[in-house]
Formats: sequence, structure tokens, C-alpha cells
Amino acid sequence: MIIIPARIGSSRFRGKVLVDVAGVPMVIRTAQAVADVDEVLIATDAQEVMEVAAKWGIKAVMTDERHQSGTDRVFEAAHKAGLDETDVVINVQADEPFIEADVVDAVRKLTLKHAEDPSVMMCSCYKIIDSPFADDPNIVKTVTDENGMALYFSRAKIPFPRDRHSNRYKGHIGIYGYTVGDLKRFCALESTTLEKIEKLEQLRALSYGYKIALQEVETESFGIDTPEDLERALRIHTL
Repeated sequence: MIIIPARIGSSRFRGKVLVDVAGVPMVIRTAQAVADVDEVLIATDAQEVMEVAAKWGIKAVMTDERHQSGTDRVFEAAHKAGLDETDVVINVQADEPFIEADVVDAVRKLTLKHAEDPSVMMCSCYKIIDSPFADDPNIVKTVTDENGMALYFSRAKIPFPRDRHSNRYKGHIGIYGYTVGDLKRFCALESTTLEKIEKLEQLRALSYGYKIALQEVETESFGIDTPEDLERALRIHTL
């Protein structure tokens, strides 16, 4: 199941999950983009989102407004949907209206591959970005080992090119896949120092010694964090 956490509040772009994207609310556009990959469920804290989802024929569930992260919201939604611990859940952010179905399916397949490996807590993906993009702290970078497992995630430029120029970095894409059992275990872990410093939730898994498997993908999509992001996305994508 694909679960889309859709919190109505946003410090930089309040109400963005319902902003109009070529005639369709953003969260609905995201749900439609991935509907062919798996069953879709929107997890929200707002009755307004519930009503919009019903209007567009998308399943939705109300979740606790006190959740501190989208992952906690996804876990509650998975529980309310009656999923088993072995079921696979893909967390797709509501602000990804242009995400390609192939990208989400790649994460789904990677998650199925590692579903029975207790050392792998979650799966995700990255795309190759150049040096100017890597300078942006809003774009999360990752480094991996030779087996495609994440070594670290950072808002800083990693790896740092000490001796020679590099123009190839791994830009993390915030799509996550887990079994419901792994999702439960992750949400039960206490937040860690690195997670709090970088404001990157996935560092919690690494800090406790779990692995995060990553898949390289090609995508032109990016999260919509500001009205300017939306304007830029609409210039790139024709709907």
C-alpha cells in the first residue's frame, strides 16, 4: 500500500497539500500519479483533506494531529487500514505531485527484495545531481557503500571533494519503503542526536545500527516546499 501523509500545516507553505496544481489539489495529483503502482491511502489530520479526497474518489483516513512526523502518521494509517506486519508500505510525500510511477515502483521492488532481512529497516532512492545543486542545504545528500546501503545522509555536501572537483552527488529522494513491522520498530525508537542536528529522520535508523537500502533512479520531480517551488515545477512539467 502507498500511504501519503498529508498534514495541513506547513511552516513555509501552509495548506500546500491542497494548493491547486493545474486544476487538481496537490495531494490528489500526487495520489493520481502513483495509483497504478499500488493501492493508495491518504493519511491526514484535517477534515478538509478528508472531504477533498472523498470528492476525488481517493481513500483517506484521519490521523492524530499531534504526530511529530509523517512517518508516525503513516504508521497510524497502516494500523487503521488493518495491514499485517509483513505487508509493504511505501511512504510518498504529499508535496510530490510530479513523481513518476516508475520511481515509486522501484522503491516498492527494493523493499520487497529486503523484506525478510532484519538488518534493513527501510528502503529509499536517490538521483544523481551536480555540484551546484549539492550546495543547497534543502537538498539532502547521501553516500552509500559498495552494496548500495546508505552510510550517511546530510544537508552538507558529501562526500567533500578535498583534492579534486566532483560534479556527481547522490541527491536523496524522500520516498520510503518498509514492512509494517519495520515501520513499527522505527517509530518505537527514540530520536537521536544526529537526527536532531540534521533534522533528518532517517538518521535515526542508521544511528541504531540498522541499514537503509538505496536505489538509483532517474526523476525530474522534486518536493514543493514553497510557492516558488510550485511555479518552477509548473514551468518544467506540462500537465
